[in-house]
This record gives sequence, C-alpha cells and structure tokens, in this order.
Amino acid sequence: MNVKIEPSWKNVLTQAFQQDSFSKLVSFVKDEYSKEKIFPEGKNIFNAFKHCPFDKVKIVILGQDPYHGPGQAHGLSFSVKPGIPFPPSLLNIFKEIKSDLGKDLPPNGDLTRWADQGVFLLNATLTVRAHQAGSHQKKGWEEFTDEVIKTISKERNNVVFMLWGAFAQKKAELIDASKHHVLKAPHPSPLSAHRGFLGCRHFSKSNEYLISKGLSPIEW
Repeated sequence: MNVKIEPSWKNVLTQAFQQDSFSKLVSFVKDEYSKEKIFPEGKNIFNAFKHCPFDKVKIVILGQDPYHGPGQAHGLSFSVKPGIPFPPSLLNIFKEIKSDLGKDLPPNGDLTRWADQGVFLLNATLTVRAHQAGSHQKKGWEEFTDEVIKTISKERNNVVFMLWGAFAQKKAELIDASKHHVLKAPHPSPLSAHRGFLGCRHFSKSNEYLISKGLSPIEW
C-alpha cells in the first residue's frame, strides 16, 4: 500500500503498512473523511512524521487523540495551530516549562518548532470526528502507532519517552528501558496536573539526558 509519509518512516514501517489491519484502517479513514467532518485535515494526518524523520527522533511525547474542535488539530500531539487559544493541557505544559526552565509562555501553541528539533509528537490515534472525542479509537490506529513505538525502541538508541497519564504509561511495555530513558508523570490535564505533572521537570531532565549522550538539547 502506498502511504504518503516521510521516506525514512516509510522505510522502517514497510511491514506495518502491509498488514491487513492497516488496509482496513485506511478504508475506514477514507470513508469517514468522505462522509463526516474529520480532524486533522487529511494532509496533516502524518504531520509528526513529516517534521521529525525517523533518524532524527530524540524525544517521543505520546498523546491519545487529536483535538476535536475546529482549527485545533494539525497532526502533532498537544499542539494547536497559531491563533488558537491554548487548550488546558497545553497551557499546563507551558506552565511546567516556565517553572522548570524559566521560559515565558510562547506566543502560540504551535509545537512544530519542537518537532523540527527531534521531538516526535505522536498521538495513539491519528484522526477523530469533529466534536466526538475518541471516535476513531479501536479502529486500527493503535496497532499502527504501537508498531511505531516498538520500531523506535528497537532500531534507535538513547531516545527519551515522556509518558504522561495512565494511557501513555501503558505503552512503557513496548519500550526497552535498558537503552532508552522513560519519564513518567500524571497527565497535564487540569484534572490531574496537580498530582505530579506540575513539578515533574521532564523538560530539563530530558535535556540533561540528551547532553549526557552527546546529543544537542531541545530548545523548549
């Protein structure tokens, strides 16, 4: 199956794209886009892959679902397009960066600048119906994105995985912690951020790890 995705990812995910489950997923997604309002725009489904080639991945931040409001989702977990107000979880991420690193809140919530530095902003599910959170879960995306995580774990070394909340932390079983750095914290949602996300210092910790491995840190 010919999937339009950044070439380095296409090379390492060949088997995933050949699975029957992926063919069924593609059929489902195409049908949904033809009948319903789906986010993100089709051209942005694999945006995280486009901005962060496989051999450039330094950090993985795992989300669950794209935003389901108009104009928000653009294929990067937690990120929103310029001009869109910060969603609550993203605001808490920026608050933690300010507390951890002393950086003021940015002018917008577009995290493309992170992705271009090697922060792979992956959602477990890459599409969603407008105003229907979780509507494309258990349709095949999770099998694909689990394969992505396993491929990074197997084929790369010294990657930082930030797993926020119970859903993301279940993915730890896919990661070889002997060759990667796994950071866990509660989800940055207002419902749980005060239980340990705020104060987790994941942004400074990840940079310290990268530097210890001879890699350049992220400009958060």
